[in-house]
Amino acid sequence: MNVSYKWLKEYIDFDLTPQQVSDALTSLGLEVDALEEVETIKGGLKGLVVGKVLTCEPHPNSDHMHTTTVDLGNGQAPVQIVCGAPNVAAGQKVIVATIGTKLYDGDQEFVIKKSKLRGVESYGMICAEDEIGVGTDHNGIIVLPDDAQVGMPAAQYYGVESDWLIEVDLTPNRIDGASHYGVARDLSAWMKRHGMATRLHRPSVEAFKIDRRDGGIPVEVENAEACPRYCGLTVRNVKVGESPKWLKDYLSAVGQRPINNIVDITNYILLGTGQPMHCFDLSKVKGDKIVVKTVKEGTKFVTLDGVERTLTDRDLMICNAEEPMCIGGVFGGLDSGVTEATTDIFLESAYFHPTWIRKSARRFGLNTDASFRFERGIDPNDTIYNLKLAALLVKQLAGGETCGEIVDVKAHDFPPFPVELRYDYVTGLIGKNIGHDTIKSIVESLEMKVVAEDAERLSLEVPTYRVDVRRPCDVVEDILRVYGYNNVEFTDEIHGCLSNKDDADLRNDLRELISNQLTSEGYNEIMNNSLTAASYYEGLESYPVEHCVRVINALSSDLNVMRQTLLFGGLESLARNINRKNANLRMYEFGDVYSYDATADNSQVALAPYSEHTALGMWLTGNNHDDSWADKVRPLSVYDLKAAVAGVMRRLGIARRELVVETMSNDLLDPALVYKNRGGKLLGVLGVVDEAVASKFDVDQPVYFAQFNWNLLCKLSSKKEVKYTDLPKTLPLRRDLALLVDKSVTYAQIEHVVEQSERKLLKSMTLFDVYEGKNLEPGKKSYAISMVLQDDQKTLNDHQIEAVMKKIVANLEKQLGAQLR
Repeated sequence: MNVSYKWLKEYIDFDLTPQQVSDALTSLGLEVDALEEVETIKGGLKGLVVGKVLTCEPHPNSDHMHTTTVDLGNGQAPVQIVCGAPNVAAGQKVIVATIGTKLYDGDQEFVIKKSKLRGVESYGMICAEDEIGVGTDHNGIIVLPDDAQVGMPAAQYYGVESDWLIEVDLTPNRIDGASHYGVARDLSAWMKRHGMATRLHRPSVEAFKIDRRDGGIPVEVENAEACPRYCGLTVRNVKVGESPKWLKDYLSAVGQRPINNIVDITNYILLGTGQPMHCFDLSKVKGDKIVVKTVKEGTKFVTLDGVERTLTDRDLMICNAEEPMCIGGVFGGLDSGVTEATTDIFLESAYFHPTWIRKSARRFGLNTDASFRFERGIDPNDTIYNLKLAALLVKQLAGGETCGEIVDVKAHDFPPFPVELRYDYVTGLIGKNIGHDTIKSIVESLEMKVVAEDAERLSLEVPTYRVDVRRPCDVVEDILRVYGYNNVEFTDEIHGCLSNKDDADLRNDLRELISNQLTSEGYNEIMNNSLTAASYYEGLESYPVEHCVRVINALSSDLNVMRQTLLFGGLESLARNINRKNANLRMYEFGDVYSYDATADNSQVALAPYSEHTALGMWLTGNNHDDSWADKVRPLSVYDLKAAVAGVMRRLGIARRELVVETMSNDLLDPALVYKNRGGKLLGVLGVVDEAVASKFDVDQPVYFAQFNWNLLCKLSSKKEVKYTDLPKTLPLRRDLALLVDKSVTYAQIEHVVEQSERKLLKSMTLFDVYEGKNLEPGKKSYAISMVLQDDQKTLNDHQIEAVMKKIVANLEKQLGAQLR
C-alpha cells in the first residue's frame, strides 16, 4: 500500500515529519518498507530557469539550427545556445536547461553538458514540453508569456510540488489499513496515546442530493450470498475529460496513472477510503437494468485486458438485461467502461462476499486493487457514504445530475462485532498491568464502542471495518500495538518446568545433530516451498501425478500441488545457483512430502487416503572443490554421496548390518540404490538423477540425489543405547581376498555374505580394487576385498584365522559362486 504524506493530511491533522510518521506506523504493525520523496514532475525541474532570447541567427553550418544568445537573469553575461527548434526567435521568454541539469526520458537520465554542435559551442538547451515533463508536445520549444520573470526557477513557474511516498507492507489481516483513511485512523490512535493533539476527519457528504427523481435504473440481485449488499446511483449528462491537477498529483504520487476524471474519482475513493468502485457507461447497459447473478457454466467473456475467459457458475457477474458486463469485484468487461464519449454513468458501490471474490480471482489469475480488498473484507456499512462522495466529486469535476434514488439492495444488516474483554485477561496476555484507564482509552481511540463496563470487564462493539478483530485476544493485540511492544519490560523472574522429551523433541535433536554434521562437511541447507507444479509429475511412474495432493484454490499453475518428493525443489535451487556461476554444490533439506492414494490400505491412518512424512534430501553436483594449487580438482560422484549417507547412518547409530541395500532404476534415478530395514520397509533411495529430468531444469551437469524417510530413520536411531567398552588389548589382523565373480554380483552381496559368516571377529571390511577385462573369463569381474579381524581379549592364532577365512570363502563360493584368484 502506497501512502502519500500530503494525501494523509486530508484525513488527519498532524505536524509529524515523514520519518516520524513512518516510525509510528511501523510501531503500529503497519510496517513501512520504504520512504522516498516524490515530485509532481520527475527531477523537480532542478537547474531549469526562465530565460530570454536576445539574439537568434542562422547556424553557419546548418540549414535548420540557430545560434542564440540567452539572458538567464543571473546578472552574468548572456550564454550562447545552439537550438534546432523551428519556432525559436529573438525576444521570446523560454525555459533553459543550464549546464549540469539532469533531464529524464522515461527512466533514462541524461546531463546537459557544454557541447559543440557543427563547430559552434553551446552552453545549455532551450527546452520543449516533453523534454522536461510538463507536456507531450515536441513540435517546438516552450514559448512563455511576456510577463514571465527572467531568472525565475522553472519549478517555481510551473508550481512543482514535493511529496513523500510511504510504502506500507500490509499483513493479510490488516486490510483496514489499505487506504489513506485507514492509515490515518491508526495514526490518530497512536498520537492520542502519545498525548499529541490531533483530529480525524473525512470529506462531508451532507451536500449530496438527488437532482431528478426520474432517470435512475433498477438493480436486481439474484445471488445474495455472493453479494450481500449492492448500492448504485445514476448520474446523467456528465462530461468526461482530464482530471484537475490536485487529483492527478495525488494519484501520481502513489504510482497510479491518471486516466480521466470519472475513472480517477473511483481510484481516488479506492485509495482514499478503501472502497472499490466501478463505473458503467449507461449507453452500454442493455435493457437499462443491472442484474447481479451467476451465469451459465462455459459462458465466454472478454475482460478489459482483451482476454477471452470461460466463466463458471461460481463466478459472480454484474450483468445488464442481456449479457455480463463485469466480473464482480475482480475485473471489468471490455465494452462496459467509461470513454470520452460517455455522457451517462452508473456508479457501483458494493460489498461482495470475500470467498466468492477470492476464488474467482484465483481461477482467472487476476489480482486487481479491487479483488485485493474485496477478498480480505471491506466495511459493508461504508458503501452508501462512498457512493455519495463519488457522486459529489463527479458533479464537481464532470458536471451532470443525479437521477433516481440511491439503490441499496441489502440481504441483511451488518452489526458491529461484540467482544467481552476482561481486564485480568489483558494483563495475563500482555504480561504487564497497563491500567484500566489506559485499556479503555486505547480501545476508544481505535473506534471500539464501550457499551457496558464494570470493575472487571468491558463490553465492546468492534466496528465492521475491523474484520480481523472478533475475539478478546484480537482486541488485546490491538491494544498492545498502540500501547507499544517496546513498553512491555522484561522482568528478572525465571519461569521453567521439568518434563520428559517426547518423540518430536528427539527428532528435532537428531535433526540438529545431522544438520551440524552435513554443514561441517560443506553442505548448505536449503528450504523450498511445499507447493510445486503438477507438471513435474506428469508421466512419472515412481511418483504418479494422480498421487499428488492438489490445492483447491491454487495461486498459480506452478504452485498447484503438494510435493511428493524433495527432488524437484532441489533441482530448482541447483539451477538458480549454476546459472549464477556457482556450479560446485552440496545441499540438504529437511522437509515434508505428501501423497494421495485412494487405493492404498489406510484404514489405520487418521487422514486416509492422504499421507505425510518428513524427508531428508541430499544433492551433489559439480567438482569436489574449486580450483586450488593445493589439491587436484575432481568431479563429484555418486560414491561421494553414498559416503555422506553412510556418515549420516553412523551418526544416527544405525549399523550397516541393519540395512538391506538393493540396486534399482526408475524414471528419476538411473542407476540407484534402495535402502530398506530388515523388515523390508523402505527407508530411502540414492542415485544419479536422470539426464532428461535434470535438463528440464536447465541443469546440464551430473546430479546425485538421496532422499530418506526421516521419521523411520529416527525410529531406528531412537532404539539405540550408547554403550562404552574398553579399548582392545590386542592388535588387529588384516586378510585380503581376490574374488572372481559373475558381473551381476554386487559388492553389497559380498559384504552381506562375509558379515553373516563371521559376526564376532570381523571388525571392518573394505573394497580396494575392482577389475574387468583382459585375462578374465567373459562375463566375469574381480573384487579385491580387505577384512580386519580382531579378538578384543586375546591374540588370534593361525588356526583361528584359517578357520574364519575358510568359512568365509566357503560361503562366498556356495552363495555367490565366487572363486579365489
